[in-house]
Amino acid sequence: MSKLDTKPITDGDPWLEPNLPAIVARYDQFAKWKGDILASEGGYDAFSKGYTKFGLNVAQDGTIVYREWAPNAQTANLIGDFNGWDRGAHAMKKDQFGVWELSIPPVNGQPAIPHDSKIKISMTIPGGERIERIPAWIKRVTQDLSVSPVYDARFWNPPAEQVYHRKHPRPPKPQNPRIYEAHVGISAPDSRVGQYKEFTQNILPRIRDLGYNTIQLMAIQEHAYYASFGYQVTSFFAASSRYGSPDDLKELIDVAHSMGITVLLDVVHSHACKNVLDGLNLFDGTDHLYFHEGAKGRHELWDSRLFNYGHHEVLRFLLSNLRFYMEEYGFDGFRFDGVTSMMYLHHGIGTGFSGGYHEYFGDQVDLEGVIYLMLANDMLHELYPDILSIAEDVSGMPLLCRPVSEGGVGFDYRLSMAIPDMWIKLLKEKSDDEWDLGNIIFTLTNRRWQEKSVAYAESHDQALVGDKTLAFWLMDKEMYTNMSDLSPMTPVIDRGMALHKLIRLLVHALGGEAYLNFEGNEFGHPEWLDFPREGNGNSFHYARRQWNIVDDPLLRYRFLNEFDKAMNHTEDKFKWLSSPPAYVSLKHEGDKVVVFERAGLVFVFNLHPTQSFADYRIGVDVPGKYKVVLSSDEKRFGGYDRIALDAEYFTTPLEWNGRRNWTQVYIPTRTAMVLAKAD
Repeated sequence: MSKLDTKPITDGDPWLEPNLPAIVARYDQFAKWKGDILASEGGYDAFSKGYTKFGLNVAQDGTIVYREWAPNAQTANLIGDFNGWDRGAHAMKKDQFGVWELSIPPVNGQPAIPHDSKIKISMTIPGGERIERIPAWIKRVTQDLSVSPVYDARFWNPPAEQVYHRKHPRPPKPQNPRIYEAHVGISAPDSRVGQYKEFTQNILPRIRDLGYNTIQLMAIQEHAYYASFGYQVTSFFAASSRYGSPDDLKELIDVAHSMGITVLLDVVHSHACKNVLDGLNLFDGTDHLYFHEGAKGRHELWDSRLFNYGHHEVLRFLLSNLRFYMEEYGFDGFRFDGVTSMMYLHHGIGTGFSGGYHEYFGDQVDLEGVIYLMLANDMLHELYPDILSIAEDVSGMPLLCRPVSEGGVGFDYRLSMAIPDMWIKLLKEKSDDEWDLGNIIFTLTNRRWQEKSVAYAESHDQALVGDKTLAFWLMDKEMYTNMSDLSPMTPVIDRGMALHKLIRLLVHALGGEAYLNFEGNEFGHPEWLDFPREGNGNSFHYARRQWNIVDDPLLRYRFLNEFDKAMNHTEDKFKWLSSPPAYVSLKHEGDKVVVFERAGLVFVFNLHPTQSFADYRIGVDVPGKYKVVLSSDEKRFGGYDRIALDAEYFTTPLEWNGRRNWTQVYIPTRTAMVLAKAD
């Protein structure tokens, strides 16, 4: 392993200089782990293919080989439908590392275990107790709630003619990710769990037409409780059977690729469900197999188990899990959930981050968790140079999105979690004329130098019951009564639709190097998201997306949808997300006007609730003739066509607001316009 190149680390951030020893020490520990993996396993490539060794694998001649790490077990047997659940049959042998192995020869040239039949591993532990578990590396589990909430493990080995084979190459890595965060199960319009095939047929075309080039799929890894939104994972290698078969998911991803869409998995390596019968908890009867034992291995708020990232076999399991979804399903990258919990011993519980660097490099940092993330990102970028990895981190950890070779954690992007919080707080607590433009602009532009971020006005968090979407905060109950185009435009709906568009464009253009939207929010979905649970009578009514309302030509939701589409397609043409950060030339608190330039475009926002401005002078750095390329006030977006799309704006070579030229524009109340050079 080469030594850390310390030069680029502190570039642009003098606060990092005193923490250089901690950064170098962290890198040295990473380098030691990487060296150990190279020495003992041959490197990342072999180490991360653990799923070809562990679990159940079928050789070409039909022999089934099963391996499981369970050092505390004294005996182990594979049981299932295939052997009448005989606990004395098919005994396994343990090696010196605590790995049990069994080889089952074929019968008449066919695997001895039938495809899709049920299996378990049966073990005895010290003291003579017999325990039975779902194999840790199992690739398929199913749940029959009419019988029991406990999952059944399935031997997944479909006939060759039923296996889906990818037809399309991965699309190039997007330099300007426009991310559509989606959940397959809630994507159906009726009250049930949506299916992979339905998502492929009905939702992918919508995402493509809206101009999103990336999908972030939630709740794919199998999870015990539907209402957990996928964040209580029981079987890490099993794609959720709620939505269909593994091959249906492969088809979904392949069809997305045919549309040029990158597909990310919302991966949960921050914790695991504490279920024993169908999870990893107490797998071999001990508290400490995959997890830390005792309190260190438990998350107080999530009521779940925490991985021991400092153990060789746990690293094999987790790194192989990432590789499996890349290879087996064709995912193009990951959004890592709960990264803050992984990087700090306090897991972010009851902790507010002040930005002091002692919080990022002090004794509250969980070095094992940080180094696991460094190894994961280093492995992924080494094996897949076009990988896309995103961190969900609320702490603002420096170097999170710098390469590991620079002492960074290696992510490509971080989620800008302060932005949606700001908008919700504003809409809850302030009237429009009290908005502090300085604070809004600061929050949108406050990101670490040369570390990319994903900006979003709202994600699934804001859509959940107990919170409200931006549309709901803006329009509330009038969404049920006044969204018909045949009814008069009320002040509440007028304001709500205008600000819904302005907030999104402001975040999209100013907030980061990528943009994210949660499905349905683009058109102001009128209801919250609430999964079936005891508290709502196990109803699916709010666990769906009402596509009918955006498709109805008489409802105003279509206007918001059209603006979202236009916004994305305008970005695709001018590429502001992949351009350097914007230069903000004006944030006028009295006029509520914001002006900034990015990617050669001039963005003008009038957030004033009542005032329109004629001949409003704005600064423009590059001289020439400008024309409108996007206006939130177009009729097709539910506006009033007060901004002439054919107007030409000529610059005057006199300095204004720190820019070398100025021009004058008409900006009606609560509108935004985007100007591009036309000469």
